[in-house]
Amino acid sequence: MRIGVVSDTHNNLKNVRRIVELFNAAGVDRVIHTGDITQAKTIDAMSQLDAPMVGVFGNNDQERAGLEAAIERCGFEFYEPPLQVCWDNRDIIVVHDPLEFEGHLNTQAIALHGHTHRYRCEHTNGQLIFNPGECAGMMKGANAIGVLDTADLSTELLRF
Repeated sequence: MRIGVVSDTHNNLKNVRRIVELFNAAGVDRVIHTGDITQAKTIDAMSQLDAPMVGVFGNNDQERAGLEAAIERCGFEFYEPPLQVCWDNRDIIVVHDPLEFEGHLNTQAIALHGHTHRYRCEHTNGQLIFNPGECAGMMKGANAIGVLDTADLSTELLRF
């Protein structure tokens, strides 16, 4: 299974439209957003994804009523972190801030986070910790999203 991973979109609609194009072109099976969407219009832009999206709320997701209405309208699912799912026989934990892993990071094969706006890809004892990094346009020239393959825990950065 190929999972698109995105974080910290911070309502940059131009970048979000590009992110949707990249994920659709990559043929991802699902998308995970690791938080800091910020506004409902970002969710509306993500509705053009060809794959279903799930995610967690981040510390800047304070317009919750509007976000939750857009999430429901678009058929997405978002949760308070940590989110734990099992896809393709892989246990996955999703948080926004990596500090939220504390007390929850156990035997999951995949651990995803955002918040730092910095790329992270660590393979330790059969576990992958991954953050594709910046995609909100705050760090010029550093925009990226990730594609994770659950078959071999490989990752690919899609820069834009």
